Amino acid sequence: MSDSAPSSKATRFLTWGLHTYWRFARGMTLGVRAVVLDSQNRVFLIRHTYVPGWHLPGGGVETGETAIDALTRELVEEACIVLDEPPALAGVFFNSRVSRRDHVLVYVARRFTVLAEKQPDREIAEAGFFPLDNLPEGTTAATRRRLAEILEGQAPSATW
Repeated sequence: MSDSAPSSKATRFLTWGLHTYWRFARGMTLGVRAVVLDSQNRVFLIRHTYVPGWHLPGGGVETGETAIDALTRELVEEACIVLDEPPALAGVFFNSRVSRRDHVLVYVARRFTVLAEKQPDREIAEAGFFPLDNLPEGTTAATRRRLAEILEGQAPSATW
């Protein structure tokens, strides 16, 4: 038990140090995610190579980029999907896991084209459409919560 104490203290210190650094080294960050639903009402999910679990596709909004531009870019990079019409904003969520200044905008997209000739970025381990009542094992709690709020009318949580 004493073997884990120094490691635990080091981890807490490193987490605190990185959190403090990012809070002062960058401005407010904004993330975007997409609930992409096909004609069979299946949702598109991705699994990254660097973080466990299945997630909604999306990412960060770069400097000088609009949220829709970022979402469009991320969908092409991660999912090989091009939107055929603008997505609908489903909500804005506070991301408590990074900083109090960070928020995630979630959009719903139903009209899109899959680019069969394109491959997703190397950061994507797996991706695909899944029935809402049979999501893959390892789908993150945040993803399940967003889907329930957006598609099933559950009370929204302000936290991502």
